[in-house]
Amino acid sequence: MKFLIVRVGNVGSSVLEHVQENLRIIFPDVSLAVAPDALPVPKEALDSKRKQYLSPVILDQLRVYADRLKVDKVLGIAAVDLYVPGLSFVFGEAESPGKAALISLFRLQSEFYGGAANERLLAGRIEKEAVHELGHTLGLGHCQDPFCVMHFSNSIFDTDRKRSFFCGRCYGKVGSVLTDGKGDPPV
Repeated sequence: MKFLIVRVGNVGSSVLEHVQENLRIIFPDVSLAVAPDALPVPKEALDSKRKQYLSPVILDQLRVYADRLKVDKVLGIAAVDLYVPGLSFVFGEAESPGKAALISLFRLQSEFYGGAANERLLAGRIEKEAVHELGHTLGLGHCQDPFCVMHFSNSIFDTDRKRSFFCGRCYGKVGSVLTDGKGDPPV
């Protein structure tokens, strides 16, 4: 199975490389690559009144990109503030199951909450959200275990509380999907 990590808009390449290193630990049997070029943030995704970007529009762009490059899963990393209808914001979104996942650095940064920049904390948050959204592409839903990476993050406190890896139950599901080789939940 092939996973591709891609910048969406202005995101430093060091962020992508760090995510790639950490995803190799969580998904050791998956081929992981970083796309050399960034995708633009689609202008039609911007809601100028909210000053946020509609994540399903970006997910559509990522899915097309994954199909064109013939990869199984694509993880987009953006620096813009994301939302979906019915929610005031999202840290990320993914097709479940599907090919495309997206996370945003915007609300993962300590500075958003009035704190000082903290690269270590930011790196951990990025890793958790990346694993979480890729878990959705593999067909996993939200987990009731508040420490599992698949637990729903309603706030940054939820993200900080959970670990960057799957609980035993979710890990078993991921293993089944990856062993199946299709990237879809086994029947």
